[in-house]
Amino acid sequence: MDILVEVFKAILFGIVEGVTEFLPISSTGHLILLDRVVKLAGSENFVTTFEVVIQLGAILSVVVLYFQELWPFGKEEKTRQIWRTWVMVLVATIPAFVLGFLLDDWIESVLFTPVVVSVALILYGAMLLVIEWWGERHFDHRTPLELLSFRQAVGIGLFQCLALVPGTSRSLATILGGLVLGLSRESAARFSFFLAIPVMVGASGLKLMKHASAFSLQEFAVLGTGFVVSFVVAWLAIKGLMRYIQRHDFRVFGYYRILLGLLVLSLLWKGVM
Repeated sequence: MDILVEVFKAILFGIVEGVTEFLPISSTGHLILLDRVVKLAGSENFVTTFEVVIQLGAILSVVVLYFQELWPFGKEEKTRQIWRTWVMVLVATIPAFVLGFLLDDWIESVLFTPVVVSVALILYGAMLLVIEWWGERHFDHRTPLELLSFRQAVGIGLFQCLALVPGTSRSLATILGGLVLGLSRESAARFSFFLAIPVMVGASGLKLMKHASAFSLQEFAVLGTGFVVSFVVAWLAIKGLMRYIQRHDFRVFGYYRILLGLLVLSLLWKGVM
């Protein structure tokens, strides 16, 4: 393993993960496409663990940025609301957790292809445009996250199941669910961030416990590089997204998804990828 080359690759993967994890454009889809061009050295277990660990770096940026909204042992007047938020997060996590557990092997073996990613990018990009248009005409008032209902949490959790198809985007699926069920854009985005925490922390912990003892010091250096880069870039991406949606809607991401999906399909058709 050429450590300098692999560290450079880890930086590249960390940047892509950090930028795409919380934008509704599919981090998994972008990583699959990047993997067609840049291959990490190492065993299959190492590469799979690396992908999960850089996702963990991105997720931890949410914990740091929103610590005051997520830590339930601080000021007493906020404790009840924070516990309520965590209950809603756990409720919304259950559908995708159950379905993912049952279908994980099939999804990974059948759906992790550039064609599936491209079609999902286009399909859900168009859906995002339609829902933004529809929401403007049907919602005069939108629910803040603090008033999220049990029914809305379950509904968003069901939408999250769409993200089991690579290229869909977990962020897109949960944001779509939030918009359809009447949340404000800012609330839909924040709840989407929070939903990522239990799933990715659990997945990363399991991967590391299963495989970490077999990794070399060089491989740990690559993992650490990807983790740190992903954390920093995701931090910046979240702050940028929240500033952006204060003045704009999500349509730009729908257009981006459609254009990227069409580009990848054309490259596949020409045999370039």
